[in-house]
Amino acid sequence: QVQLVESGGGLVQAGGRLTLACAASGSIFSSTMAWYRQAPGKQRDLVATITSRGRTTYADSVKDRFTISRNNAKNTVYLQMNSLKPEDTAVYYCYRDLLGSRVWGQGTQVTVSS
Repeated sequence: QVQLVESGGGLVQAGGRLTLACAASGSIFSSTMAWYRQAPGKQRDLVATITSRGRTTYADSVKDRFTISRNNAKNTVYLQMNSLKPEDTAVYYCYRDLLGSRVWGQGTQVTVSS
């Protein structure tokens, strides 16, 4: 079973930037990868996805501010977050889907101060 480990979270001021990384213990070559986030008291929401072919999709709330990318050679997925807002505060989770086999990371906290 592939494991996912997120890193790069932290505290940042509004307008700042952070880059999250998700390192997989195995190959992600054929996998769809995604980032989700969950704010306190709210459901877990999809932030961005990237297919094995590199096609990306974004939630409307992060479009034009966040960029998802992948490095298959390093088995790592990234989420570049620019122009951060207080409402981006959440635990961010990495997610892998390979032919219905789904794996979650443990999450990394992102806090944006106003």
